[in-house]
Amino acid sequence: MILIIKHIDIEGPGTLGDFLKNRKEPFLINDLGAGGQIPADPRIFKAVVVLGGPMNVDEEKSFPFLKPENDFIQKVLEAEVPYLGICLGVQLLAKAAGTKVVRSPVKEIGWYKIQLTSDGKKDPLFKGFCPQDPVYQWHGDMFQIPSNGKLLATSEGCPHQALRVGKNAYGLQFHIEVTDKSIKEWCDAYRATDLPGRRDHAGAMLETYWKVKSSFDRQANVLYQNFLDIMQLHC
Repeated sequence: MILIIKHIDIEGPGTLGDFLKNRKEPFLINDLGAGGQIPADPRIFKAVVVLGGPMNVDEEKSFPFLKPENDFIQKVLEAEVPYLGICLGVQLLAKAAGTKVVRSPVKEIGWYKIQLTSDGKKDPLFKGFCPQDPVYQWHGDMFQIPSNGKLLATSEGCPHQALRVGKNAYGLQFHIEVTDKSIKEWCDAYRATDLPGRRDHAGAMLETYWKVKSSFDRQANVLYQNFLDIMQLHC
């Protein structure tokens, strides 16, 4: 069983959930924002996936679940349970591994290209990945690299885009799980804080989504399958 941790209703597993269903890979969604409880022992799961959210990793007073979640991710790292963090999920990974999350040089919202580092080109997570195709971004923060971490991808506006900690804990600053529904919901929910005065931005992002959907979904499936392969090696 794969554990998927959510932080807010509108940031769910999206295409990752569809992929796992198609592969008949069982998973459990734990919505912390809706009162879900952190499991005591991560070793009962084949892997742990942590999704995004609008909160900062240090907002533990406003979001009390963040402290036990940090403790849980530290247990995941200690037990070497395969981990995949997306956006907030990679920032939580970095914090659990002992480093800081800072403001990104550029607040990325929309479609951007990333570049693989030399370590990223060799890493099994990015086998078959094509960095020429854009990925979807929605973040204002950026993780730093912990002492036992490797930077796997970068971009012009945000130099830290993908991370590996230890053998099999991964994080992506960008979103690979989004659908058109996700983009619409995020624009509606975060417009006041992230898109003030930019009423056309949602339409532009959705127009690009439909243009790149085929390649974007293919890229996401490549990363999902690679992560499953990594997971199987450590089961």
